[in-house]
Amino acid sequence: MKKILIVLVVLLMASALAFAGGEQEGAGEAEGEQVQKEEPLRVVLYVNGTLGDKSFFDSAHNGLEMAEEDYNVFAKTVEGSYDSSRWEPDLTQLAEGDWDIIIAGTWQLQEYLEKLAPMHPEKRFFTYDTSVDYSKEGLDNVYSILYSQNEGSFLVGALSAMITNSDMDKANSEKVVGFLGGMDIPVINDFKVGYVEGVEYVDPDVDVLVSYAGAFNDPAKGKELTLAMFDQGADITFNVGGETGLGGIDAAKEREQYTLGVDSDQYKIFKETDPEKAEWIVTSMMKNVDLSIYRGIRKHIEGTLAYGEAEVLGLAENGVGVADNENYKRLVPKEYRDRVQEIADMIEAGEISVGTAIGK
Repeated sequence: MKKILIVLVVLLMASALAFAGGEQEGAGEAEGEQVQKEEPLRVVLYVNGTLGDKSFFDSAHNGLEMAEEDYNVFAKTVEGSYDSSRWEPDLTQLAEGDWDIIIAGTWQLQEYLEKLAPMHPEKRFFTYDTSVDYSKEGLDNVYSILYSQNEGSFLVGALSAMITNSDMDKANSEKVVGFLGGMDIPVINDFKVGYVEGVEYVDPDVDVLVSYAGAFNDPAKGKELTLAMFDQGADITFNVGGETGLGGIDAAKEREQYTLGVDSDQYKIFKETDPEKAEWIVTSMMKNVDLSIYRGIRKHIEGTLAYGEAEVLGLAENGVGVADNENYKRLVPKEYRDRVQEIADMIEAGEISVGTAIGK
């Protein structure tokens, strides 16, 4: 009888150990599966235009792709076209969809975000190149990114004044430079204010011609206006107009005149596909939309992003700058490039205060 009891006890203990071991192994597998199946952060970028502008919207898209490559992010860019009747229903659909973060920039989408964000407190929203009105209720799930485009424009304005006074190959005897804006709106005028002040800082006798196309998707108009500025003596122009600005670059290629890109390094963009066009892009005023969106997603993942606030990114934060590429170094004398850097350092140090059109 004792032998039987001993055998039963041994069998029960073995069964218990086997059960415990099997349970632990199963729990480990389940935990591993949970780690492997961790859901990616789902981020959608909505552009109220189209990709292919080789500046603003393309830069935003590149920032999203950078985040997808470096982090556990599922990303998608939706092109809303320039048909404003689509924007609100498109954004409403995205807000109601399976997205963790909805990114939508420009002042034209501000009111829609102010309406949608309070209706979806479980979602997070980014906007860039504008800010929502945080005095309104329910916007503590929105992060706004603003840029000191006036600071970056001051630098290329100063450079333009140096070039028009120089003996560079395509600099004529007249002290005239040009500014092409997509639309007469505060953010574009902020570029203009900085550009004009930069020109005047170097030489107040330089004339700045200013033209607005009235649209961001009209390269033919951009080319026409830029050609007119070249006809009036401008030996370099600054194109701030999205796809419209691409027409300004076309004009520079046709006339073999200097021009300045915007938002992205447009020399690098055209270097392979159209080197004859690229060679006339002296440099670009970088508005680092890509880096700002990448930074925002990273800080969201880290849990450090300040929702419910607007953040301004200037020279000190690498929000804006001048493209220091090979063409810039080839065309522009080192003494001019060094002076541009000195001016940038002075702006960062607060020794030069740049005016702004924002809020005016």
